[in-house]
Amino acid sequence: MGERPYVLLSCAMSVDGYIDDGTPHRLLLSNDEDFDRVDAVRATCDAILVGAGTVRRDDPRLLVRSPERGRERAARGLPPSPAKVTLTATGDLDPNAAFFTAGDAEKIVYAAPAAVAKLAGRLGGAAEVVDAGAPGEGGDGGGTVDLGRVLSDLHGRGVRRLMVEGGTSVHTRFLREDLVDELHLVVAPFFVGDPAAPRFVLDGDFPRDRRRRMDLAEVRKMGDVTLLRYRLA
Repeated sequence: MGERPYVLLSCAMSVDGYIDDGTPHRLLLSNDEDFDRVDAVRATCDAILVGAGTVRRDDPRLLVRSPERGRERAARGLPPSPAKVTLTATGDLDPNAAFFTAGDAEKIVYAAPAAVAKLAGRLGGAAEVVDAGAPGEGGDGGGTVDLGRVLSDLHGRGVRRLMVEGGTSVHTRFLREDLVDELHLVVAPFFVGDPAAPRFVLDGDFPRDRRRRMDLAEVRKMGDVTLLRYRLA
């Protein structure tokens, strides 16, 4: 892999490590103060990345919400919100999702080879579809999308600071492949305890284990949630 952006991974979870529950309704794990903090971080980034599963499940807009921050970006010659990026191995994406319809930011879909042609036809001009395939297991965010190719391509497009916002498989891959420079982990003061619910990461081998610990750079209390900011670079 060549040069890549600085990667900031952001996640909110319950005390027992869940990022949602098993109901059809999105579980709020944060509060207004933290939402504003996340918005401020988004405004410093060149692109925001989520997996296709997150696009389907949460239908996120991925926009900078503060008009003032949008104007500050525009004054620097930037679009009001960062580019939107997603990963898919299957191509199962709805062109009517907010990822594609909300805002005027650039939209890029990195797909496995088998999904590229079909997905490009389905999305039309809603996003640019890029072949980022690699051999491996299937599944959105899985081995058939090469993160090294994704990050090199983003760097070539001028993305110097990338914010990764989920979901579980994407978190897991970025952390397992040691591609995260900074981790923002917000902990909500309750348990979910639902084995059907998605967790922060899947099980597996992570380079940042007990022998190679992360550097805790900041602890911040925001109402009843706590931000843990780690440096991994």
